[in-house]
Amino acid sequence: MDTNNAITALAALAQEHRLAAFRLLAATGETGMPAGELARQIGIPHNTMSSHLATLSNAGLITATRDGRSMIYRIVPAAMRALLGFLTDDCCQGRPELCGLAPVTAPKTECC
Repeated sequence: MDTNNAITALAALAQEHRLAAFRLLAATGETGMPAGELARQIGIPHNTMSSHLATLSNAGLITATRDGRSMIYRIVPAAMRALLGFLTDDCCQGRPELCGLAPVTAPKTECC
């Protein structure tokens, strides 16, 4: 991940409802969640949620697939790992184990 992509991703996450949506989607893993359910759980109008999801999608952090009349949103695990790696690559002079950080290049689970 380069600096511009990291700035775009961090800007997308730097808003209360978008961060909440991203965290909900991270918890659902591969199952994902429809936009309407995300809006309901966060407590915001559907059209507002759509705008937030578009921002997260444009940043490459989430993806959507059609399921009948619904759009199911999921995180993009590789994008999340790339962002975390970008943020921690130079930790403790390039030795993140000294900071108590595990490498983020390898997924902990199949999802992320």
